[in-house]
Amino acid sequence: MDDASFENPDVMTAAAQGRLRTIIERIERLEEDKKAVMEDMKEVFAEAKGEGYDVKVLRKVIRIRKQDRAKRQEEEAILDLYLSALGEV
Repeated sequence: MDDASFENPDVMTAAAQGRLRTIIERIERLEEDKKAVMEDMKEVFAEAKGEGYDVKVLRKVIRIRKQDRAKRQEEEAILDLYLSALGEV
């Protein structure tokens, strides 16, 4: 085993260093993209609020739409059962 990475585990090969830099830079770019998208979403929610929509409910609708329909219906049935058992329905 004459590979430098095996001789001294505290030293990275030039190729490994380059790959690490590439990965870190990709993650940093994605973080920048994520920040921009979050700012865009904030603007859309502010626009919706300005038009009289309830932002909390909009977020809930978005979360619900992401769920599988069958799973959502099952959860709603269980919720109704629990509320009924508590005399809330």
